[in-house]
Amino acid sequence: MKDFKTDRFRHDGDKSFKLKKAPTKVDDLYEDDAHYEALLRQQAAEIDKWQEMMYAHNRYGLVTVFQALDAAGKDGTIQHVFTGTNPAGVRVYSFKRPTDQELDHDFLWRSWRELPERGMIGIFNRSYYEEVLVTKVHPEILKQSQRLPEKATEDLDKLFKHRYEAIRDMESFLYRNGFPTVKFYLHVSKEEQADRLIARIKDQEKNWKFEEGDVKERNFWDDYQDAYETCINETATDNSPWYVIPADDKKNMRLLVGRVIIDELKKLPISNPEPDEKRFKELQKLIAVIQAQ
Repeated sequence: MKDFKTDRFRHDGDKSFKLKKAPTKVDDLYEDDAHYEALLRQQAAEIDKWQEMMYAHNRYGLVTVFQALDAAGKDGTIQHVFTGTNPAGVRVYSFKRPTDQELDHDFLWRSWRELPERGMIGIFNRSYYEEVLVTKVHPEILKQSQRLPEKATEDLDKLFKHRYEAIRDMESFLYRNGFPTVKFYLHVSKEEQADRLIARIKDQEKNWKFEEGDVKERNFWDDYQDAYETCINETATDNSPWYVIPADDKKNMRLLVGRVIIDELKKLPISNPEPDEKRFKELQKLIAVIQAQ
């Protein structure tokens, strides 16, 4: 197996991040399909073990955020990486276009409602980061749909500066309360995205995945690259890092994401509860009671 270290994909704000320098491909981490499946199962078992320990410890939770351009593979990555994890220990939420109710609140409100409980892994498929990505590329959304005070949209640079600050404050607050946030940007190349979109059109069984809007958004490719680069630079911290994961090969991408999840869980000061001998002896007495019933 090739280099499996993930630190090279980690960005914590210690230096300026340049998206153009981030790879969309890496050497294969697996020898063949069978080896890939074995590695994926091994990772899934390890994630399940650490999640169970986190649940038993009952002091921490983990928030994972998945961001990417269309067809980068968010859904499949979440599905494959967390297959094997106790369903009761994970909470997945996919953020779509804001509803009228959500637009009647601040831009972080709907995310607060979906945060995980202690002991659980929260998985955000897209997130509050859409509000500094899509709205950055399409600022008309802010003025036409988001019902913000007119004064708030007079200076959009100032508005986004405040949103980055609000996000940093939110993630810092969560960290202090036992909920570190780990953020993934699945970095796919424009050429690979084109191939995947075309494949969705050609395969009738995958037509449901295709939206005409995906083609339109490709016209804004450079704008999205700039938005992601700025976003990562503004919100990457040591306690809430970004991982920019090469996404042109889905198998490599899933293995890297799984390894990051494991590494981040291992950083938590968690452990299984210590055995209580007195309690253990008391429980032994109940065996006879149960057998007699």
